[in-house]
Amino acid sequence: MGSRKRESALARKLTNQDVVKALHNDCPTSPRKMRLVADIIRGVEVDKALSILKYSKKGASEKLEKVLLSAMANWQTKNDGADIEEANLIVKEIFVDSARQLKRLRPAPQGRGYRIRKRSNHITLILGTKEN
Repeated sequence: MGSRKRESALARKLTNQDVVKALHNDCPTSPRKMRLVADIIRGVEVDKALSILKYSKKGASEKLEKVLLSAMANWQTKNDGADIEEANLIVKEIFVDSARQLKRLRPAPQGRGYRIRKRSNHITLILGTKEN
């Protein structure tokens, strides 16, 4: 590896040190229902987001809570020896994309068939530090 590549790789590593990502693919929930909960915690501090998700009545909040805990664990392994409470972590980005659909047919009157689309989604959550 050349010196210029090494220097740019180190610079990229230093800029991404405070940014952590967690994914959950093929989550069997409609993306529309998941986005309702994701919009609530976008830009919120991590401990507040955890309490919001814990006491939410929506079914999607349980899955988002698991993804948030996974992102926090990823941050912990990346920043060994650092404390999460002192890091001022926030949910920097969260987006829900649609994934594959399972398509089924339901019998309908007069020999017809109505289509059922069982939707799923991909969740991407990015944690970052709070900038003053």
